[in-house]
Amino acid sequence: MNSLRCFLTGLLIWTISPFNIFGQPGDNLNNRQVVIEWQNVQSKGTIEVLNGNLLKIEIVQGNGRVKRNSFEFDSKQNDRILASLTNVKDDPGSDPTIVAVKTDQQPFSFFLRDVTTQYPIYIPEYHVVVTASDDMRSYDEIETALKTRNRRTKLQQIENEPEETFDSAAIRTRNQPCPTWLGLSRDMRIFELSDNRTNPNSEMNMITPRNSSAPVTLPEFGNNTLGYDYMAGRGQGVAISTSRRLEDGVLPILHSTLTDDDVEYRSTAFVSLEKSPLTARTLIGTDFLVADEFSGGHMLTKEQEDQVKPRLKAEKEKTESTVLYYRNEAINKAAVPRYAWFKTVRPVIGRWMKIDYSFNKGTGFSSFSSGSVFGISRLNGRPLPDEEIAVLLKPNDKAVFEFVVPHTPISKERALDLSKQSFDARCDECKLFWKEKLNKAAQISVPDQRISEMIQAGLLNLDLVTYGSEPDGTLAPTIGVYSPIGTESSPIIQFYNSMGLRDIARRCLMFFLEKQHDDGMIQNFGGYMVETGAALWSMGEFFRYTKDKEWVKLVERKLLRACDFLLRWRAENNKPELKGKGYGMISGKVADPEDPFHQYMLNAYAYLGTSRVAEMLKDVDSDQSNRLAQEAEAWKRDIRISLMNSISNSPVVPLGDGRWSPTVPPWTEAIGPRALHIIPENYFSHGTVTTPDVLLGPLYLVFCEVLAPEEQVSTMMLDYHSELFYECNSAFSQPYYSRHDWVQLKLGLIKPFLKTYYNNLSALADRETYTFWEHVFQVSAHKTHEQAWFLMETRWMLYLEEGQTLKLLPGIPRKWMEDGKQIILKNVSSYFGPISIQVNAKTKAGFIEAAISCNAGSKPRNVIIRLPHPDGKKAVKVTGGTYNPATESILIKDFDGMANVRAEF
Repeated sequence: MNSLRCFLTGLLIWTISPFNIFGQPGDNLNNRQVVIEWQNVQSKGTIEVLNGNLLKIEIVQGNGRVKRNSFEFDSKQNDRILASLTNVKDDPGSDPTIVAVKTDQQPFSFFLRDVTTQYPIYIPEYHVVVTASDDMRSYDEIETALKTRNRRTKLQQIENEPEETFDSAAIRTRNQPCPTWLGLSRDMRIFELSDNRTNPNSEMNMITPRNSSAPVTLPEFGNNTLGYDYMAGRGQGVAISTSRRLEDGVLPILHSTLTDDDVEYRSTAFVSLEKSPLTARTLIGTDFLVADEFSGGHMLTKEQEDQVKPRLKAEKEKTESTVLYYRNEAINKAAVPRYAWFKTVRPVIGRWMKIDYSFNKGTGFSSFSSGSVFGISRLNGRPLPDEEIAVLLKPNDKAVFEFVVPHTPISKERALDLSKQSFDARCDECKLFWKEKLNKAAQISVPDQRISEMIQAGLLNLDLVTYGSEPDGTLAPTIGVYSPIGTESSPIIQFYNSMGLRDIARRCLMFFLEKQHDDGMIQNFGGYMVETGAALWSMGEFFRYTKDKEWVKLVERKLLRACDFLLRWRAENNKPELKGKGYGMISGKVADPEDPFHQYMLNAYAYLGTSRVAEMLKDVDSDQSNRLAQEAEAWKRDIRISLMNSISNSPVVPLGDGRWSPTVPPWTEAIGPRALHIIPENYFSHGTVTTPDVLLGPLYLVFCEVLAPEEQVSTMMLDYHSELFYECNSAFSQPYYSRHDWVQLKLGLIKPFLKTYYNNLSALADRETYTFWEHVFQVSAHKTHEQAWFLMETRWMLYLEEGQTLKLLPGIPRKWMEDGKQIILKNVSSYFGPISIQVNAKTKAGFIEAAISCNAGSKPRNVIIRLPHPDGKKAVKVTGGTYNPATESILIKDFDGMANVRAEF
């Protein structure tokens, strides 16, 4: 369906309205008149008013009739009515007068105060204008006047700009270094490291041991958060001269360089085991419920609380710790002798609280008064002689300062054994450990080194905080500091799928099924009510990648229990009084804000999850599959009915090109977008006024397949979102919660997609170590939900499924096709099985060529590969398929699993 005219074809429209109709004029009432004109539309409907009263309607052009608040025209021509209103409120502020034009087709509403002659309300999709009563211009004249201004929407402006790049975005976006988390993966005993770049308010560099997100506490210090500070160099100066980088740009081994005048300090830090060799076989991990217990916002049932108690006891009884290994080499770059300074680790609680501890010169051990050792320090291979030290270096000489910090303090006997560990051997072992993980995944190489590194580093960052028992236990796909969430863990699991790590993805999904409530609900975090549908969607995505019917059979009972929970919940809302405003829709909060309404995001995920389970069961249990498919379609139909009514009541807003766009509230109870403050309320949250409308808003109806991207309501939502709610085409506060990225790509809006892509990552990601913040105002480090959506955006940019068609390179920058550049995907996973592709750009020689392989049994019917020329040239000759110059793409019909294409320019 391509327009709102046929949006609800064949459905019964229930109009539930908060609007009034008639009033009487009085001496002290505020009166207004507006005219509404349709172009070649046979209109019929009513006028209703909120926060005001309608006095009368008059037909001033066209043939028709009026009865009370209703009107009807006899034919399709330029018909015009005059609406007279009284007792109106057209000043700024809440409770404004809203006029609803309830026509049979394409109803809409507007703020009365918005109606002016200079900027008339012009909705060409509806063929209607609203203007002041003294504006004698016709629809055609108004349209011509607006078009001659040559204004553009923000999306249109982006289309006329050069393609965004990381460098062009980074000039304007926040540069936000982020603390680094180091660990082993599977094991929740990790370390957070920060320095003067990532924590400029700290006196020294900081090490914070964590159990998942929870800082380590010790009973002997009143269970306060324990950390350690240390320093290399002379201290905090007027300049910050520190740079950081991961090993090979991708491995979780942190390198930093401090230039302190003539002395350069080069450090390396990583995490390994206390005594066992670090390999995939020796990695034990942490039980998923234990890791969940130590993650922020977690929720456990009473039964789960009982289950976790003995597991917590077993975790505390582990006899081997994870250990942070640190080395700093100070090199004198001067032509004369210079001093280097070091201060080894000391314990801190808070900022200034002193802790009783001692340093042993003979062993280099730092110990608490209880005798337990928290640090072992060396200088040039021997015990560090003093906790703070100055070392004179000749030109080009170096001093090597090292320490190790066990995750929790250990006995002196264990410390003696730990002191014998070789830093170099442990470092080499750590490199190999992480490289082997990368080698098990699909390979992606793109011409942008930063993006290539961020893909690999991102995968390892996800893995680092995916906790569980090895080799085959359930995994907790935590999202940084928080417990797994059905919504926020979904891109993590789906990127594992995309990289061919199906076993890890499956074990992550089992987290949600293992923790399922007896009534079928899936809920793990902060009272979020959206998790059941979102988790089922991720399970459906796993099935699309793997076609694993045996797994579906194994978990069918749990899937059905979750769906039946959703359907019972939905049935509770099949109330006549909810017709058109939430009938058949569930209500509840979807994130932190306490908004227990019939939210479109909540219902979109619930519909999508139910629909995916029906798909999963098609060849496993056809009766249940058919039942759920019918229930899902009915749910979608009810959502769309309420959506239509929401659109009719929600005020239109201006766009940059002179048009006005209908809007959609975040839930059925609202009159319009919450950000417009139609009712008096204080709800500013999470650093932005846009949270309900954008981060948790109605665009999820498109992402969750209630609406198709090309439907008129979908494109309208994208238009007004880009005008009202985005900066640099990125959402505020927590940009990766907004799904306009996917909608843009599905609509072929490459430049807007790239604008979003690069502004998001340049503002949220540490530009040196690639760790992501959760919010743009530096809340929550190592936020893998954000990192995973970046990874999924990159995946969509490189390949995207659409029905039986595989789209390759649908969103890549044309800069990536400059001469000599290459894109390689090796065994990335898709709905159609593994994909391999190699693209070679030889634009100086006049061609770009690609070799494509996807020959699994479920291979696509068609393949479309986009090969954009860096200068925008169109191909003059194509071999291997049919060229579409508008999309710069080659269509390969009846794909047989292998193809070679070549575009000549």
